[in-house]
Amino acid sequence: MTKIFKNSIISTLIISSTVLTGCATATLLKKDNGVRTQNVQTTLIEDNVLAFAKPAQAVSNLPNDSIVIVGEKNSYVLTQGGARFAKLISSLDAKNIQITKDLTFYSANNDGNFTGSLPLAYVKLSEDVTKADREFFIENGAEECTNSSDHRLKAQRFCFNLKLAGVVYPVASNSTSFKALSKPYRVSIYTHKQVKDYSKASSKTADKLMLFPFAVAFDVVTLPFQAVHKIFD
Repeated sequence: MTKIFKNSIISTLIISSTVLTGCATATLLKKDNGVRTQNVQTTLIEDNVLAFAKPAQAVSNLPNDSIVIVGEKNSYVLTQGGARFAKLISSLDAKNIQITKDLTFYSANNDGNFTGSLPLAYVKLSEDVTKADREFFIENGAEECTNSSDHRLKAQRFCFNLKLAGVVYPVASNSTSFKALSKPYRVSIYTHKQVKDYSKASSKTADKLMLFPFAVAFDVVTLPFQAVHKIFD
């Protein structure tokens, strides 16, 4: 009798343990559900650059020194960093300027605002680098970034990292009057969004790029320096 009673207790404990384990597992699955939230980079737009320009007339809400990256689809107006870009391009010898990376901007909220940077390098034979050159590099925050290939060529390389920010406007009213650069140069804007469904994490369907609120198309005029054409032609 005692043996039967003990066996009964053991069986009850085993069943209870199994039930509790099953409940715990079910609770974990319910909480987790096999899905994790993941931040995914999404491209909002890719565009081809037609020209670097400035507004033909003053535009409300835009600084007077704004630089316009004229695209086939939109105008990308640099409200910060554009003046420094224009100064470097117009002050340095264009044949020694290297821009090897496309313009890639980030829009945190897809609200027509964007930020980014433009890495620009200036390469010159070491014997031709003057004191005035070095003073200009120091004044404008350049860093020496000479690589092994430059050393073999007895050249020096100086790198500028231009911090840029701006807003997206509709395509310039007179954009059809510009022809594409000989060397294709692209501009793109991306954002991050949270995705819970892994099957959609790699989706290539791009969200629609939002323009800056109340932005209206305007005419532009190309910047008065030939460096851009020498760099991209």
